Amino acid sequence: MTEELYLADDAVTTFEATVERVLDDRVVLDRTHFYPTGGGQPHDRGTLRVADEKDHSDGGAADDGNAGRRWRVVDVQKKDAVYHTLEPAGGTGSGVADDSPAESLDDAPAGDALSLLEPGTTVVGEVDAARRRAHSRYHTAQHLLSALLLAEFDARTTGNQLYDDHAHLDAAYERFDDGDLARIEDRLNELVGDERPVRSYTMERETAEATLDTDRTRIDLLPDSIDELRIVEIGGTGPDAAPYDRTACAGTHVANTAEIGEVVVTGRETKGAEEERVRFALADHVDGGD
Repeated sequence: MTEELYLADDAVTTFEATVERVLDDRVVLDRTHFYPTGGGQPHDRGTLRVADEKDHSDGGAADDGNAGRRWRVVDVQKKDAVYHTLEPAGGTGSGVADDSPAESLDDAPAGDALSLLEPGTTVVGEVDAARRRAHSRYHTAQHLLSALLLAEFDARTTGNQLYDDHAHLDAAYERFDDGDLARIEDRLNELVGDERPVRSYTMERETAEATLDTDRTRIDLLPDSIDELRIVEIGGTGPDAAPYDRTACAGTHVANTAEIGEVVVTGRETKGAEEERVRFALADHVDGGD
């Protein structure tokens, strides 16, 4: 079972781990900061390389033949463990966006190249920080939007999907008109500008279901097999201040709503009987609309 380090600190993008299993073009690590696809948030990308001596503060020995050998992490999925799908990357060393031509053993199919990785190998993972940052901004904005729609329109979130340059949210509502969308956008940006802190903590599912508002936390959307929840709160850190949003969520988020930046509501569409989709994007990703 992989230790999911991103649940405790979703701002870290470089980490060291040990290979536990190698399966064709996938590897399982004992610990990871790579976020797997889930909860409407896409997986992280980045690189994985064999650690060398400079990665060890104690000066421990490295695999001289494979030290620095590097692969791209192109998919991450969580099942019984977290599986990292790898592709060969050209050259060695660190850096996420290396598109240089592959050479020597990196020319081999991913499964063959992964024969260099064995259980017990120490590796260094580097998450694509720009992609992670975009997902974290969008995911936090989605939390604000869900809370806003519930509080001001009595519209419960039924689903959402995030990307690194836009997002959408589905809500149980008959129809948003242009005035509603303008109001939603204005209110969203007020919430962003309030600079509300974002924090997370764990809670037993039974306790959460007994004590928290399930319309807000959306616990019923989670599989029954999950018995310990990660709760994400926005605002409400003072002794008497209630959070603006409190949601069961395993995704990544920014530390303060101000980090989201300006949000633009780019449109809407009907998704069925009494269900609406609201599309939105960060202002720095909008170029003539969504």
